Amino acid sequence: RLPASNQPASLNEQPGGFTQLAWGFYGHRLELYREAIPHEGFAILRDLALFMDHGAFVFTSNVDGQFQKAGFGNGQVAECHGSLHHLQCLDGCMGDIWPARDFQPEVDNVHCHLLNDPPRCQWCGGIARPNILMFGDAGWLDYRFREQEANLQQWLAKVKRLAIIEIGAGTSIPSVRHFGEFQEGFLIRINPREAELPKGRRGISLELPALQALELIAGAI
Repeated sequence: RLPASNQPASLNEQPGGFTQLAWGFYGHRLELYREAIPHEGFAILRDLALFMDHGAFVFTSNVDGQFQKAGFGNGQVAECHGSLHHLQCLDGCMGDIWPARDFQPEVDNVHCHLLNDPPRCQWCGGIARPNILMFGDAGWLDYRFREQEANLQQWLAKVKRLAIIEIGAGTSIPSVRHFGEFQEGFLIRINPREAELPKGRRGISLELPALQALELIAGAI
């Protein structure tokens, strides 16, 4: 793992090629996410939504875009930590967010080093960064997520009997875990290691791998 690559300062242009190292890390992740095929659990979730009067809405801290690739529409997903498939200016010059589709990283995966030029801001020409929330990150532009969150709140307002399927949300960075606990409705917590529910919380905990638990849920409907 590249030290400090999850901090915005790692992307600044500086001696020693550290920017190439940081973008080597993120470029490699971007390549993996673009090539990844969503596993069967995503299809199960999509099919379960068909049985629901108001369908489903995804709240995720994943930055890999796999829900969209699995068939969930952009209007059905809220990415609370952003998306690696989008970029912003490292300096925040115009407050703009744009798709990363034109950036094709060439990475030496052995040395975690970007071989081609890092992405540039389309306005000022400075270094671009992923539009994801990093540690100690005061520069993340969150308006894309805020728009997604507004869509989520509009959807929640229409749902009278909410069922929440929470998958693999841990306690180290508990953004998704807290979201599920704070909503009204029945919480199904799927987690092979941290499946316990808060005392008095209405729901059920499944101490199982995600796919196995989803197959059980689908089989019971």
